[in-house]
Amino acid sequence: MSTGIGVVVTSFRQAPWLRQAVASVRAQTLVPDELVVVDDGSDDDESLAVLDELDRAGVRVLRQENRGVSAARNAGIRALRAPLVAVLDGDDRWAPTFLARAHAALAERPEIVAASSWLLLHGVTDGLVRPPGGTAVDFLHRNACPASALLRRERWAAAGGYDEQMRSGFEDWDLFLAMLSQGGRIEVVADALVEYRTAPASANVRSMEQRLELVGHLVDKHRALYERHVREAVLGLEATSIARLDAWERLLVADPHLPVGEPSYGDGGMAAAVRIASRRTPAGHAPDGGPHLP
Repeated sequence: MSTGIGVVVTSFRQAPWLRQAVASVRAQTLVPDELVVVDDGSDDDESLAVLDELDRAGVRVLRQENRGVSAARNAGIRALRAPLVAVLDGDDRWAPTFLARAHAALAERPEIVAASSWLLLHGVTDGLVRPPGGTAVDFLHRNACPASALLRRERWAAAGGYDEQMRSGFEDWDLFLAMLSQGGRIEVVADALVEYRTAPASANVRSMEQRLELVGHLVDKHRALYERHVREAVLGLEATSIARLDAWERLLVADPHLPVGEPSYGDGGMAAAVRIASRRTPAGHAPDGGPHLP
């Protein structure tokens, strides 16, 4: 029975993990109708050997010169016919129920334009990450959905696909903003169904080095959306700042040996430093060591 789902796995010099990514697609409880692997110009012998192996095993493999992950995803989606398309990076994996859970979200609610899940990190660091998803306003101050997601093909097309000029990162955030600009929401399943590989040289880590520039590009490109919701965007950034200050404050209170450092001014940093000093002070004594006055 047709599921109406096609899957694109993109790869660039990811031979050690590409087999695992493809195997995780094939192990889905909801089997996709189509699967294509798009190689973005790998030139190392190991990657070429793995691609040949997949080709011989009946996996459709497209090869292109190195043009970036956006171009690879677009090429893969254009090669599919399914109305729902899912993308997966070649160094990541899906839990067996990823497609079933994401598909259920889209099938039950027509306003859902894409669906993904929480992330289970592995590699140089382990942990659970819980992106919240949401409407356009929830994506103004940060990306609220993993890159690995199941998309409605018509909304991908209406958004113009992935921006192939964005080769430094945030291309998925850009697409989500474009898809949501006309309404709808993105659902994130409250379960860790995407196994995300962490590495020091990953594209996600490198993009943080250019974060201000990349966010500036998003604001310029989606200016009308930001102008309509400037209040929500600013308050979203403020909420993030408050949460990070609170985490910093809790960390320093828990370990009195950690230096507070120079407090920032005008963003709540100075107030946090005062609270830290007060909570570190033994009961009955003022922060300067003298007794409290009655």
